[in-house]
Amino acid sequence: MLSKLWSLQGRYKTLHLTWFAFFLTFVVWFNLAPLATTIQADLGLTTSQIQTLAICNVALTVPARVVIGMLLDKFGPRLTYSSLLLFSCVPCLLFAAAQNFDQLVAARLLLSIVGAGFVIGIRMVAEWFPPKEIGLAEGIYGGWGNFGSAFSALTLVGLASWLSFFGGLELPNSVVLNWRGAVALTGIISAVYSIIYFLQSSDSSPGKVYQRPAKTAGLEVTSRRDFWGLIVMNIPFTAVLCLLCWRLQKVGFLNARAYPLALLAALIYFVVQTIGVIRTNRDLIIGTKIYPKEDRYEFSQVAILELTYIINFGSELAVISMLPAFFEVTFDLSKAMAGALASCFAFVNLVARPAGGIFSDKLGSRKNVMVLLSMGLGFGYLMMSLIKSGTFTGLAGILVALSFTMFTSFFVQAGEGATFALVPLIKRNVTGQIAGLVGAYGNVGAVTYLTILSLLPSWIGGGTNPSPEVIQVSSSIFFQVLGITGLIVAFLCLFFLKEPKNSFDELYDGEVTVLAGVNH
Repeated sequence: MLSKLWSLQGRYKTLHLTWFAFFLTFVVWFNLAPLATTIQADLGLTTSQIQTLAICNVALTVPARVVIGMLLDKFGPRLTYSSLLLFSCVPCLLFAAAQNFDQLVAARLLLSIVGAGFVIGIRMVAEWFPPKEIGLAEGIYGGWGNFGSAFSALTLVGLASWLSFFGGLELPNSVVLNWRGAVALTGIISAVYSIIYFLQSSDSSPGKVYQRPAKTAGLEVTSRRDFWGLIVMNIPFTAVLCLLCWRLQKVGFLNARAYPLALLAALIYFVVQTIGVIRTNRDLIIGTKIYPKEDRYEFSQVAILELTYIINFGSELAVISMLPAFFEVTFDLSKAMAGALASCFAFVNLVARPAGGIFSDKLGSRKNVMVLLSMGLGFGYLMMSLIKSGTFTGLAGILVALSFTMFTSFFVQAGEGATFALVPLIKRNVTGQIAGLVGAYGNVGAVTYLTILSLLPSWIGGGTNPSPEVIQVSSSIFFQVLGITGLIVAFLCLFFLKEPKNSFDELYDGEVTVLAGVNH
C-alpha cells in the first residue's frame, strides 16, 4: 500500500481527499486557542470568559459525534462530510463578526459540532480499503488529519498578522493581528473545499453498494443483552454534558435559573437517544425478530473500544492542554520554550497513528496489538509521573523528561490508530454509528480527565491558589491516574476483546465478491 500511496488514483485519491477534509475541520475547531489572548484584549474579556469559550468549544462535540454517526450511515460520507464542511463556515463567520461575549459563546457552541467530523472519514476510508489494509489507511486518515490542530496553532497568528492590512488589533508589543479575518478565512476555505469534496469523492469504490441500516434512529444491536449494554454505555454521554454544565455554572456563565434548564436539556438528550434506540430495536425487544448467527455482532466489542479511546484520545486531549504549563513550572522555562517542548507530544501523531494501524495490519492479531499498545500507554504515563523538579534537573533532566513524553505519546497515538483499525470490522452497515460512539467516548475521557486535573489541587489541600509544589504533586497524581486507567483497560482488552472475523481478508464479512477484477 505504501508504494502506491502517492498515486492519487482510486482509493488513494479518496484517502487524501478525506484526511484533508478532517484536517480542515480540526483547523476550524482549534482556531480559538492561538488567538485567545488577542480576542481577549480586543473585546475586553476576562480570563474566566476565555475559559468559558474553551469549554463551549467541546460542549456539543459528544452528542454531535453520535448524531453525525447516524446521519453518516443513512446519507453516506460524501454528502455528510461536504455538508459539515459547508456548515463550518457559518459559525466561523459568526465568531469573526461577534461584538460581545454572548455572540462568541453562541458561535463557539456551533463550532463544537465541527469537532465531530472525524467520525465521517472512518466509514469513507473503510468503504475504499480492504480489511487487510484498513489499519494503515485509517491511521493515515486519523494521524494526518489530526495535525490540523497543530497546524492551526502554528499558522493562525502569522495569518492574522499577514491579514492586518485589512485592519486589526494592535497589541502592546506593537504586533497588529486581524483575528477576525483569520477565523473567517478558515471557514471560507472549508466551504470551498466542501464543494471540491462533493464533486471529487464517492461513497464507495467501483463495484460496491453502500450498505445502509434499515433504521438510523439509534444503533441496531442483535441481542437483548446488547440492548441493555447500549443503554448503559450511553449514560456517560449525558453525564459529561451535565459535567460541562456544572463547569459553566462554576465560571459564572450559567446563573441559578439557567443551570437547571441546562441540566434538563442534557437529560432530555438521554431520553431522546434512548427512545431512538428502542425504536430501532423494537422488534428485537418484543421478541418478533431473531438475528441469524451470521448477522450478529457483540456490542461488548464496541464498549471495549469506547474504553480504549478514553485512555488514548481522551488522555491525549487532556495532556496536550496541561503539558506546556507542566514543563514551565517543572523546569522554570519560558512559555515559548515550554510550549515548544510540549508540542512534541502532538507532532508524534503524524507517525505514531499510522504506525499503530500498520502494527494492527501486519502483526497477525489486532487484539494483541491493542493490548500491548494500551500497556505501553499505561507504563508511559507512570514514567511521566516521575518527572519532578527535584528529580529531573538541568538540560539532562529536560532531555530525559522529553524522552518519557515522546515514548508515551507514541503509544497513546498508536493506540488510537489500532482502535480505529478495529472499528470498521465490527458491523459493516453501522460503522458510522459505531465510530460515532467510540469517538464520542474520547471526548468523554478528555472532559473527565481535565475535571480530575482541575480538582486535584483542592483535594490535596492547595486551596483556590495552589503553590507550585501543590501543582507538581497534582500533576504527578494526574499522570498516575492516566497510567493506572490505561493498564486497567489493557487487561480488559486481554480478557474481553475478540479478534474480528476476516481481519486480514480482501473482503469484509458478508461482502459480495463483485469486487473481483475491479481495479481501484
